[in-house]
Amino acid sequence: MKVLRKPQYWESLQAIEDYIAHDNPSGAIDLWLSIDDQVSKLADPNFPRRRGRVAGTLELVAHPNYVVILEQTLDTVTVLEVLHATMQYP
Repeated sequence: MKVLRKPQYWESLQAIEDYIAHDNPSGAIDLWLSIDDQVSKLADPNFPRRRGRVAGTLELVAHPNYVVILEQTLDTVTVLEVLHATMQYP
Protein backbone atom coordinates (compact mmCIF):
# COMPACT_ATOMS: atom_id res chain seq x y z
CA MET A 1 0.00 0.00 0.00
CA LYS A 2 1.26 3.48 -0.86
CA VAL A 3 1.42 6.27 1.77
CA LEU A 4 0.94 9.85 0.56
CA ARG A 5 1.53 12.80 2.88
CA LYS A 6 -0.45 15.97 2.17
CA PRO A 7 1.22 19.39 2.69
CA GLN A 8 -1.06 20.04 5.68
CA TYR A 9 0.44 16.97 7.38
CA TRP A 10 3.96 18.37 7.01
CA GLU A 11 2.82 21.82 8.15
CA SER A 12 1.08 20.52 11.26
CA LEU A 13 4.02 18.25 12.11
CA GLN A 14 6.41 21.20 11.74
CA ALA A 15 4.22 23.39 13.97
CA ILE A 16 4.24 20.70 16.66
CA GLU A 17 8.01 20.36 16.44
CA ASP A 18 8.49 24.14 16.61
CA TYR A 19 6.29 24.40 19.68
CA ILE A 20 8.01 21.57 21.57
CA ALA A 21 11.50 22.69 20.50
CA HIS A 22 11.17 25.86 22.58
CA ASP A 23 11.52 23.73 25.73
CA ASN A 24 12.99 20.48 24.47
CA PRO A 25 14.77 20.54 21.08
CA SER A 26 15.86 16.91 21.12
CA GLY A 27 12.43 15.77 22.30
CA ALA A 28 10.85 17.68 19.41
CA ILE A 29 13.02 15.86 16.89
CA ASP A 30 12.34 12.51 18.55
CA LEU A 31 8.58 13.13 18.42
CA TRP A 32 8.73 14.16 14.74
CA LEU A 33 10.66 11.00 13.86
CA SER A 34 8.35 8.79 15.92
CA ILE A 35 5.18 10.16 14.34
CA ASP A 36 6.52 10.00 10.79
CA ASP A 37 7.89 6.49 11.34
CA GLN A 38 4.43 5.33 12.40
CA VAL A 39 2.92 7.06 9.36
CA SER A 40 5.32 5.10 7.14
CA LYS A 41 4.11 1.89 8.76
CA LEU A 42 0.58 2.64 7.56
CA ALA A 43 1.68 1.00 4.30
CA ASP A 44 1.02 -2.24 6.17
CA PRO A 45 -2.78 -2.69 6.20
CA ASN A 46 -2.47 -4.50 9.54
CA PHE A 47 -0.79 -1.56 11.29
CA PRO A 48 -3.33 -0.29 13.86
CA ARG A 49 -5.67 2.56 13.05
CA ARG A 50 -9.16 3.39 14.20
CA ARG A 51 -12.32 4.73 12.62
CA GLY A 52 -12.16 8.51 12.38
CA ARG A 53 -14.54 10.96 13.99
CA VAL A 54 -15.25 12.38 10.52
CA ALA A 55 -16.97 10.08 8.02
CA GLY A 56 -14.53 8.60 5.52
CA THR A 57 -11.45 9.09 7.70
CA LEU A 58 -9.30 6.93 9.92
CA GLU A 59 -7.06 7.94 12.82
CA LEU A 60 -3.67 6.79 13.99
CA VAL A 61 -2.94 7.49 17.64
CA ALA A 62 0.75 8.20 17.13
CA HIS A 63 1.34 9.47 20.68
CA PRO A 64 -0.93 9.92 23.70
CA ASN A 65 -1.16 13.61 22.76
CA TYR A 66 -1.20 13.40 18.94
CA VAL A 67 -3.59 11.87 16.42
CA VAL A 68 -2.88 11.53 12.70
CA ILE A 69 -5.92 11.93 10.43
CA LEU A 70 -5.94 9.88 7.24
CA GLU A 71 -8.05 8.56 4.40
CA GLN A 72 -7.59 5.12 2.89
CA THR A 73 -8.47 3.41 -0.37
CA LEU A 74 -7.62 -0.12 -1.42
CA ASP A 75 -4.08 0.82 -2.45
CA THR A 76 -3.33 4.25 -0.90
CA VAL A 77 -3.23 5.85 2.52
CA THR A 78 -3.44 9.65 2.33
CA VAL A 79 -2.18 11.34 5.48
CA LEU A 80 -4.03 14.60 6.02
CA GLU A 81 -2.93 16.18 9.29
CA VAL A 82 -1.59 15.73 12.81
CA LEU A 83 -3.73 17.12 15.63
CA HIS A 84 -3.21 17.51 19.34
CA ALA A 85 -5.57 15.14 21.13
CA THR A 86 -7.25 18.00 23.02
CA MET A 87 -8.13 19.96 19.87
CA GLN A 88 -11.80 20.22 19.02
CA TYR A 89 -12.15 17.94 16.00
CA PRO A 90 -14.13 17.92 13.83
